[in-house]
Amino acid sequence: MTITTENILLIGSVIVFISVLAGKTSFRIGVPTLIFFLAIGMLAGSEGIGKIPFDDPGIAQFIGIIALNFILFSGGFETDWHSVRPIMWQGITLSVFGVLLTTLTLGLFVWWVTDFSIYEGLLLGAIVSSTDAAAVFSILRSKSLALKGNIRPTLEFESGSNDPMAYILTIVFIGLVQNGQQSFWSVLPLFLTQLLLGGALGFLFGLASKYVINNIKLDYEGLYPVLSITLMMLTYSTTTAVGGNGFLAVYISALYLGNQDLLHKRTIMKMFDGLAWLMQIILFVVLGLLVFPSHIVPVIGIGLLISGFLIFVARPLSVFLTLAPFRLKTRTKFFVSWVGLRGAVPIVFATFPLMAGLEQAEMIFNIVFFISLTSVLLQGTSIPLVAKWLHVSLPARVKNVTAADILLSDPINSELAEFTISPDSVVAGMKIIDLGFPQNARIALIKRGNQYVIPDGMTVIQPEDKLIVLAGNKNILEAVTECLLSDNTLCSDTTKPS
Repeated sequence: MTITTENILLIGSVIVFISVLAGKTSFRIGVPTLIFFLAIGMLAGSEGIGKIPFDDPGIAQFIGIIALNFILFSGGFETDWHSVRPIMWQGITLSVFGVLLTTLTLGLFVWWVTDFSIYEGLLLGAIVSSTDAAAVFSILRSKSLALKGNIRPTLEFESGSNDPMAYILTIVFIGLVQNGQQSFWSVLPLFLTQLLLGGALGFLFGLASKYVINNIKLDYEGLYPVLSITLMMLTYSTTTAVGGNGFLAVYISALYLGNQDLLHKRTIMKMFDGLAWLMQIILFVVLGLLVFPSHIVPVIGIGLLISGFLIFVARPLSVFLTLAPFRLKTRTKFFVSWVGLRGAVPIVFATFPLMAGLEQAEMIFNIVFFISLTSVLLQGTSIPLVAKWLHVSLPARVKNVTAADILLSDPINSELAEFTISPDSVVAGMKIIDLGFPQNARIALIKRGNQYVIPDGMTVIQPEDKLIVLAGNKNILEAVTECLLSDNTLCSDTTKPS
C-alpha cells in the first residue's frame, strides 16, 4: 500500500474505531480495555495481520509524552480535593517512598537473577516502579467499582502522582548506566530539582491558568477547552525546560484547577475526559505497533519470574512499609497492593533506554512490555473479585460519587444547572419549601463557601449560595432560571403548571 495522507487517516480511523468497539466488548466480558488496545496494535504491526511497519521508539516516546499529559491532566482535573485531603499523606508516601522501595527491591532481584549490572537492574526496577494512571483510572471507573472508605481516592491519587518519581529515577539510572563511575549521590541534586521545581511550578501555573480562564472572556464556549490544552502544554514544556518535572507540574496544576470555580468547567472536563480516552487508545495501539511479538517469546520465562516478584513481593512490601505509620486495616493494604497496575507508562519509560542506546535496552523494553501485559491481565481482570474477597467493596447499588462524576454524567431526560444567588435576590433568606418549585425541579446540592449542603425543604437559601438545580426539561429550567435570578419575582409566580 502506498503511504499517503488519505491512507494514514483511513488506517488510523479504522484502528481507533475497532478499538472503541473492542472497549465496549471488553467491558461486558470483564477484560480491561487496555489489553484490547495493545492487542489491536500488535495485530496491526509488522508481525501481525496489518503488516504496518513501525520501529521508531522516538516517535512512540513523543506520542507517549503527549498522551500522558492528557491522561494526567484529566485524572487530576477530575480528582475531588475533599476526597483527597484525608488521604493526601498516604498518597504522597506511596508516590515517593513506595516507588523508591519498589525500585530498590525489584532492582536488586533483577540484578540477582539476571546478568544485568546493578544499575541496569535498578533501571528496570525504576521503569516499572509506578502504578499506571491510565490503567487505574480506566479500570476503577469503567467497572463502576464501589469501594469502602477512602480506597478509591488513595489509588487514583497515587497513580496520578507517582509517575514523576518513576520518571526521575529512570533518568537518574540511565545516567548511572552510561557512566558507571558516577555515584548515586552525585545525581541527588537533579532528583530534588525535578521534584521541587515540578511541584512549585505546577501550583503556580494552576493559579495563573485559573486567572486566565476566568478573565480572558472568550466569545465562544468551544475555545475554553482549546485554551485549557494550551495552558496544559505550556505548563509541561516550561517546567521541563527549566529542569523541573513536567508530569508532576501538569498533575498538580490540574488538581488545583479541578477544584476551583472555572468558566465552562463542565465543558472543559467532558472534553478532557474524551481526549484522555482517545489518548489511551492511541498510546496503547502505538506501543502495540512498536513491540515485536517474536522478541517477547524469549523473555517469557524471566518475564514471568520478574513480574511475579513485582506483583507478589516488591509491591506488597513497599505498600506495607510505606503505609505502616497509618492506621489502615491489613485487608485494605492488601487491596492497595493488588491494584498496583502496570500499563502504558512503564512501556513509554522503557523507550528512554532505547533512545539512549544502552546495551541492554531492547531486553529491558521487552521485559517491561511483558510485565505490563501480565499485570493488566492478571490484576486488572481480578480487581472486583479481590475486592469482594477482602471485603473492601460495597454492594453494586452503592457507589461513591465525586463532584467530577456529577459533572461528567448526563441525567436522562433532565437538565442540570448551577445558580449563584446574589445578595439582592428575593430568594435569599427564603426556605426552599417556600419557593414554589415545580414538581419536576429540585435543588440537588448547595455549595456554601467551602462546604456542600444537601438541602431539604427547610433549608434557608443564603446570599452567594451556589445552587445545583436538576429540572425535568428545558422549559422548567428556564422558568426556574427566571425566578432565581429575578429581583422581584418568586418561583411560584412563574412556574405554575400549565
